[in-house]
Amino acid sequence: MPRETKTTYRSLQYFYLTAFLSNGSLFPLLAVFLQEEKQLDPVLVGLIVAAIPLVNTVMEPVWGLLSDYTQKPLRLLAAALTAAAALAFIYLIYDHYALLLLGMLAIAVFQAAVIPLSDSMALSFVERNQLEYGNIRLWGAIGFAVASFLLGYITDFVGTLDVIFIAYGLCLLLALPALRKFPRQGYDIAAVSMKEGLRTLRKNKPFLFFLVSNFLIFGPILANNFYFGTFILAAGGTLSAVGIAFFLGAGSEAPFMKLAHRIIGKMSVIHVVMLSAAVSGARWVLYMFDPPLAVIFITTIIQGLSIGLYVPAALLYIRSAAPSSVQATAIALYSAVGTGLGNALFNLMGGMILEIATVYHMYALFAATTFTGVGILIIVKRMKSAAEGKRGIA
Repeated sequence: MPRETKTTYRSLQYFYLTAFLSNGSLFPLLAVFLQEEKQLDPVLVGLIVAAIPLVNTVMEPVWGLLSDYTQKPLRLLAAALTAAAALAFIYLIYDHYALLLLGMLAIAVFQAAVIPLSDSMALSFVERNQLEYGNIRLWGAIGFAVASFLLGYITDFVGTLDVIFIAYGLCLLLALPALRKFPRQGYDIAAVSMKEGLRTLRKNKPFLFFLVSNFLIFGPILANNFYFGTFILAAGGTLSAVGIAFFLGAGSEAPFMKLAHRIIGKMSVIHVVMLSAAVSGARWVLYMFDPPLAVIFITTIIQGLSIGLYVPAALLYIRSAAPSSVQATAIALYSAVGTGLGNALFNLMGGMILEIATVYHMYALFAATTFTGVGILIIVKRMKSAAEGKRGIA
């Protein structure tokens, strides 16, 4: 590998490490912070955490358009990192609910730029140099795991959750030096109108059914990231225990992400998606019955199987199911439905359930919707097999 290429490669790995160190510092304990430090009701907490993915859904394409228009993705990324860090430091002085909501919305606006813009440049770089994106992205999983582990202990030691915002802001600022060695161009995707793409994909029934299953499966997975800390505390754990649990869960994703393509190569993509989704559903069923803390720690390790395999396998299915001319639209829809709408809805429903029932009832909902999603995946598999059979006869 040429020296300049290697320097850029290491800079990208460092960036993902620090960017996800920031995410791991804040988001695992955000719901606990809003309940414990700001004394908000669960429904109000749910509204705040549900607003974050909705902002991401709206703002991610906006940042993409700004990048295309200005042709200066690095400057936009630097501005977003700096603004999000500054807003995080200011957030600590807010006490009124309206300010807490608006402040988090403001952070989310700039946070929404970080991963799409960096992904665009990273994907462009690895394709030009025939490298693996997974070896860059896994540093994000490592960063998230390390931050959640450390912040659990730090918050227990200092006796306040305010430090999660300080750590979040500092890690974003630590990511800035990496931009000096970043590639100078983003991923060039053929422009296809959204209207044309939607018209084409609307006729693709297996693709539409897959989107519904992704909404039902991935929404609970992402909502769990916000409420898992609440669950650990309900099970008798401490903030340190929350950090350990997230460390085990996020840390287990890295090796599975590295092995994902090898495993997918031995099984069909749809079977890998079904397996990883069923594992998630089984985990939610176990959590319904108030398991001991030791059992919870053990089950977090299988998060690598349920997320580390689901994410790359689902993306590969989307790419294979959609025609090449509308893949950009297909991936955007996949992200909007699961990461955006599914994440938001299940965060909101989680807060509402916690208001009137318990965290165990919340996981009952997650289990029911996840296995409904698995059932839909079985339908998708049959539809695909039937379509392939017709082509074989023809």
